[in-house]
Parts: sequence; C-alpha cells; structure tokens
Amino acid sequence: MNAHPDPRIQPDVRSATAEPSTGNPSTANPASGNPSDPAARRTRVAVVFGGRSGEHSISCATAAGVLRELDRDRFEVVPIGITRDGQWVTAPDDPAAIEGGRAEVQHSGSSVAVAFAPGAGSLVTSDPAALPREIGDVDVVLPLLHGPFGEDGTIQGLFEMAGVRYVGSGVLASAIAMDKHYMKVALAGAGLPIGPYVVATARQWVSDPAAVLDAVASLHFPVFVKPARAGSSLGISRVERLEDVAAAVEAAREHDPKVIIEEGLAGRELECGVIGARENGAPRTTPLGEIVVDSAQAAFYDYETKYFSTGGVTLSCPADVPPDVEERIRDLAARAFDALGCEGLARVDFFWEAGHGPVINEVNTMPGFTPHSMFPVMWAAEGLAYGDLVAELIDLALARPLGLR
Repeated sequence: MNAHPDPRIQPDVRSATAEPSTGNPSTANPASGNPSDPAARRTRVAVVFGGRSGEHSISCATAAGVLRELDRDRFEVVPIGITRDGQWVTAPDDPAAIEGGRAEVQHSGSSVAVAFAPGAGSLVTSDPAALPREIGDVDVVLPLLHGPFGEDGTIQGLFEMAGVRYVGSGVLASAIAMDKHYMKVALAGAGLPIGPYVVATARQWVSDPAAVLDAVASLHFPVFVKPARAGSSLGISRVERLEDVAAAVEAAREHDPKVIIEEGLAGRELECGVIGARENGAPRTTPLGEIVVDSAQAAFYDYETKYFSTGGVTLSCPADVPPDVEERIRDLAARAFDALGCEGLARVDFFWEAGHGPVINEVNTMPGFTPHSMFPVMWAAEGLAYGDLVAELIDLALARPLGLR
C-alpha cells in the first residue's frame, strides 16, 4: 500500500495464394501510388478485436467503426476476433455483425495462429475438419483491444516477437499506462502533476486491510476506488465515507486484485488526444474535449454512463477554456505521452479547476475509438477526419522500425 503525497503542492480473408508481404514499409504502403496500378499492392491490415477483458464489447464497437471507415483502395483488411476465452478466430468483414452495446466475438470453428518468422508475421487458420490454411503475411496489425490482455503490453510483446508491425505503444508504455499505480509513479517522476492516491496490492489487502484503510483516511473524501488495471470505468465506486471503502475495494477486486484509491478532485474533466510524429518529431495534440455529467442522472462517468445510459452525459469539443489553459494542458498531454514512451496514439485525461493548475488523471494508449468517441471527435476538431486518422496511425506503424527503438 502506498500513500502518495499531494504533488499539486509541487473473413473477408485472402486465400492461401495471396502474395506475401515483403515486410518493407516503403513497399508495403502504396499510399502514394495509384490503386488501379497492379504493381501497387494494398497494405494488408489485420484488425484484431474482442479479447479477454471486461471491455470486450467496447472493442467490438471500436472495430465496427474502423472496419466501416478503412479505405479499401489503400488497405486490404483481415478481420481477426479474439473470443472472451482467448481463442483467435477468423471474423467476417461486416461492421454490422459486431456493433451494438453487447456484441461479442463468437467461436467460428477456425482458429488463427500467428507464425513466428524474422521480419514477418504469417497468419494460419486451423479447422478440425480441414487442413491448416495459410491466410498469408500481414504488413501491420491494428489491435483494437481495450484493457488487460490487449492494451497492457501482452499482445504487443507477441507482435514484437513475431516481427510484425502494429499500431500503438510498445510493451513498456502499454504496461505502464494500463497500471494506474505505475502510470502515476512515472508521471510524477517526470515532474508532471497527479492527484493523491493509495495503492492496495492483493497481498496488502489480504494481510493488513487496516493499514490500507489508515492510509486512505489521509485522503480528502470523496474518493474513487478503482481496479488498478482496468479501463472503461469498470468496477469503479465513488465513496463518501471511510467505512464504505472496504466494500468498494472488494467490488474493484472482482476486476483486478490490485486496487487504487484516488482522492476525488474538484473541477472539470478535460481530455486531449495525442498522436506521434514521424522521424522523431514532437507529438501532435488536439483541441480539448470536455465530459459534462448531469449529476441528477449519474454520480460520475462510469461504465454504464459511458456506453449505455448516455442521456446524462454531454461530450463537448472544443472545450470552452481560456487559451492559456488549453495551451498548458496540450503541453502536459504531449509531455505525458513522451514520459511514458508512448507511440502511435493516446488520450490524456485531466481535471482542471479555475484558479488551480491541471492534474493528469489517466493516459489511455488505446482510447475509445468508435466514430462518436472523444478521441476521434477531438481529432476531427483538429481537421483530421475519422478515416484519415486511422490511415495516419497505420502509416506511423509502418514507418516505425522493428525491434528496439
């Protein structure tokens, strides 16, 4: 348990005869060529979605939006679903099949394996009733996975070992950003503003819950009790009294044995989108978005409010804030992106109250990405439409070298 001081004082699947990828981004990406030219092969993109986390359905909704908007003149799409129990399966290239609030990846009977080969990743299907069939190499993977076993560095490590380029942050940045505890440690170490918090690991909570609660007593209430490594506000409770913290911790532990208890910060909830730059340039940021929750309909911006009972929430972009505040927050978002070593994309969430400096709440390395999610909405306000944003992220991944960087 750690009490942190207040730092504010400081299957459209291609056949086995498909042409294999060269693995060279300069030849794999024909963006500047003529799609009608037979010599200009489309970039093969494996869109991976679903997964084992509690955000499975959100991942499906994200994939539906991306599949609908990907430019098929530029990109050949290979949809790959991951079921809730972790099986990789071929999936139809049909957004309607996976959109909707409760959608999930179904077992198709054909599993997908990633073959390890230097500089290339090959996908192979396995069907009990047929011989294995090679889908072929892919140029880049777009892992639209939220939460553990997808956004936390695990699948990124698989792609690194397979020598496959992929969209988004690498192993370390993904793992740090997914764990709210170590994210705060890294941000504070870089001199960035965070709020007061307490961490309860599984061992600490089981062996000495009284010590955890003593540490929580030093925070100002209300507090927010969260699974340390879950997203989409799953398992979060807003707690007004110390005597209710233990029950909230147990509820959070249903999603993650490690729990973080954060002091509730007053102020507006502001967000900033970040994407990387080419050739080691500075990260690019968006105008700010704001989440406004109607307290008469929802206590806070929880999972149900985000995705299902959305009537009590307004997403506003660009947010109405003073120019100097926007400049400060955009700078902090870019610095947080660099501090964690992020690549590709991230959404950085803040609390800001007039008369006080902004405080970083979270960094999301695979933010919600439906056409109506805040991340693409903020980029649209910057002039980058949804389909162009997806293409830019793929191009960034293709330009990134494999291995250590």
